[in-house]
Amino acid sequence: MAKKKKALEEHEKRKLNKKNLSKLIGIFNFVLPYKGIFIVGLIFLLFSSLTLLAFPYVAGKLIDVAQGKKWMFSNINTIALVLIGILFVQSVFSFFRVWLFALVSERSMRDIRLSLYSRLVNLPMSFFDKRRTGELISRITSDVSLLQDTFSVTLAELFRQIITLLAGTVFLFVTTPRLTLFMLATFPVLVIIAMVFGKFIRKLSKETQDELAAANVIVEETLQSISTVKSFAGEAYEAARYGKGLNKVVKVALKAAGFRGAFISFIIFALFGGIVAVMWYGAMMVSTGAMSIGDLVSFVLYTTFIGGSIAGLGDIYGQVQKAIGSSERVLEILDESPEESLADYQEVSIKGNVSFSDVSFNYPTRPEADVLKHINISIQSGEKIALAGHSGAGKSTIIQLLMKFYTINFGEITIDDKPIQNWNLKQLRSNIGIVPQEVLLFGGSIRENIAYAKPEATEQEIIEAAKKANAWQFIGKFPEGLDTLVGERGIKLSGGQRQRIAIARAILKNPSILILDEATSSLDAESEALVQEALDELMKNRTTIVIAHRLATIRKVDRIYVMKDGEIVEEGSHDDLAVQKGGFYANLVKLQFAE
Repeated sequence: MAKKKKALEEHEKRKLNKKNLSKLIGIFNFVLPYKGIFIVGLIFLLFSSLTLLAFPYVAGKLIDVAQGKKWMFSNINTIALVLIGILFVQSVFSFFRVWLFALVSERSMRDIRLSLYSRLVNLPMSFFDKRRTGELISRITSDVSLLQDTFSVTLAELFRQIITLLAGTVFLFVTTPRLTLFMLATFPVLVIIAMVFGKFIRKLSKETQDELAAANVIVEETLQSISTVKSFAGEAYEAARYGKGLNKVVKVALKAAGFRGAFISFIIFALFGGIVAVMWYGAMMVSTGAMSIGDLVSFVLYTTFIGGSIAGLGDIYGQVQKAIGSSERVLEILDESPEESLADYQEVSIKGNVSFSDVSFNYPTRPEADVLKHINISIQSGEKIALAGHSGAGKSTIIQLLMKFYTINFGEITIDDKPIQNWNLKQLRSNIGIVPQEVLLFGGSIRENIAYAKPEATEQEIIEAAKKANAWQFIGKFPEGLDTLVGERGIKLSGGQRQRIAIARAILKNPSILILDEATSSLDAESEALVQEALDELMKNRTTIVIAHRLATIRKVDRIYVMKDGEIVEEGSHDDLAVQKGGFYANLVKLQFAE
């Protein structure tokens, strides 16, 4: 895994150089399937811009004809209708330009989101260990939305402003060269001052985003741990903490607004000052007969168009910089290597023979800490074994390695005498079922949650699985039965009900290897009895691995592996280990049953 890059802030901008533009071109590859529509949209954009540029010229001729000068149309009403016609044709071109660009952007952004999501869910667990969920959600929402604005609006505006600027300037040079040169002489001063202001504004905008991001982290953490906040009566504290963060945002934002206000005031003053100067020089030329009043009106209108284009290009420049930052963040995900699946998928069940041979492991995020040290475990098909020990001993890590969430550093894991790295991931995980300690259900219906293990399952199969899991007795009492919504993360169901839904899901999956991660530890006596009965049904004729903190739940297993600090310190049945004088397991039993 490559070293993690520092995540870019949401609106961090990138310089427009060849390297950074290539990142935007990488995103543009998603537009290529719709290049025909995109090209037609560009044609409409060209026609729309050129048609609008005819407006100032005809408007100037309207003034000249009103003063008695000759033109191809000598009637004022006719010229007015021509102007209306220009606006109408331009409006039609603009409609199709907007619609075609929207068509391309919506479809291409859909493809980006789908590619991004598909890549995310196929990335290894080590990737998610290094990233925050909020950051990843931002990639698929905020960053793609910014790219969508770029491809639907910003690019179109960029082309339109460039066409307006170039075509307008060429026309002015041809018709009124002296006045055009006078106008262009004022541009360098405006550009230099605008660049200085722009640098300060960009810096302060980035600071505002940094502070806002920090404040949003407070909201995210608070809402994710709302039960903890309420249990400690921390509402006022969290509100004050968020308020403090928002005050920092306001302070920086107001400073940025001051610079932005000064910049806008300067632009308005300079723009209209420039127009006054041009009109003054033009009036001098009119008074000497060097140009007509109509030509001056046309020139002022063209100047306004060109000035608007220059101002628009500055904003577009900033938008493109932001888009490059977003494209970098999106491509960073798309360039990540998905989980390796070396073998082709085969619809074949696993027998359930599991072996850990001298396995050592440390997490990629903590390479200095050995989580597992020389683990040796052998499980025959249909056997039931337990992993016992204190929290942090490495029990859950063994399960994660068996699920192939991580690659082992040393040793070998085999399933049915085949090295785990040679198994197809889908085939491997389709044959392993887990009933976790904390069940997190999806926010849909009970039916959807049970059928998640087997989407094509019939209603009868789902009901049968629910009955075997002792879940049908409460599902049947709900007015909507299987269609009852469980709420976000299953919050509308009790702990025991969630556990039985998870067991029903595992039964429907019909795995060869079953993993029980202390599935009854947080339940009351009645729920525990029902869940334990369902678990006994589920464990029949399956290779079962039980992670246990409460030792009373593992007395019936064939073998217990006792773990301490990443090592297996004892191995045997409950009866043998419990009577060993000075034994680690015997001490655990003594402590638990003395409570």
